[in-house]
Amino acid sequence: MRSTTAIPPQTSPTPVVIAAGAVHLMGELDLPSQSGGLVVFAHGSGASRRSSRHQFVARSFRRLGLGTLLFDLLTQEEECLDSVTGALCFDIELLAARLLAATHWIARQPATSHRKIGYFGASTGGAAALVAAANAESPAAAVVVHSARPDLAADHLPKVTSPTLLILGDSDEILLTLNRDAYSRLTCPKQLVIIPESSNQFSEPGKLEEMTAHSAQWFNHYLGHNQ
Repeated sequence: MRSTTAIPPQTSPTPVVIAAGAVHLMGELDLPSQSGGLVVFAHGSGASRRSSRHQFVARSFRRLGLGTLLFDLLTQEEECLDSVTGALCFDIELLAARLLAATHWIARQPATSHRKIGYFGASTGGAAALVAAANAESPAAAVVVHSARPDLAADHLPKVTSPTLLILGDSDEILLTLNRDAYSRLTCPKQLVIIPESSNQFSEPGKLEEMTAHSAQWFNHYLGHNQ
């Protein structure tokens, strides 16, 4: 992969509203350059576009000139329901459809229609990112999923053509097994990164930065500035 070039962010996030079927989803779009790619975030269960971890990662991507779109996969009403039932965050087909709706929205906006798109998914959002990548009319240029449940996208994995990075900590043996199995089923350009002495929240000192660096390198290679 080629070296990265840091570009100071030049903009502030712009609130956006994305139509997805009968609902409208709130988001934040930030485009620090005219020519960089655009990373679309798909959060996991119990998180939102305001997740402190994803906000940190998004700022790091923007320093490379990559645009970011953070949006809520569920409406406020759905989030309230999901906090009680826990059902919607595991409805991967629904989450993937919302992610594809955001992809279609990007394609219709003059400021973003020309940009390469990457998906950055976590937990169940990682499964949604893989399903969306397998079913998009124009596949994402790159996918990164961290601490994901790729088993929830198992039937779609052989159809993923986007270069895909799986990344997670080494503390959860079940997730390690699930991600290794998913890696073996992917036929696209791929990489599996296991961060030692790290939980899947990357809450240990320096581990979130390490995960972010791997992700940024992947996106910069496949989406990078002025490509």
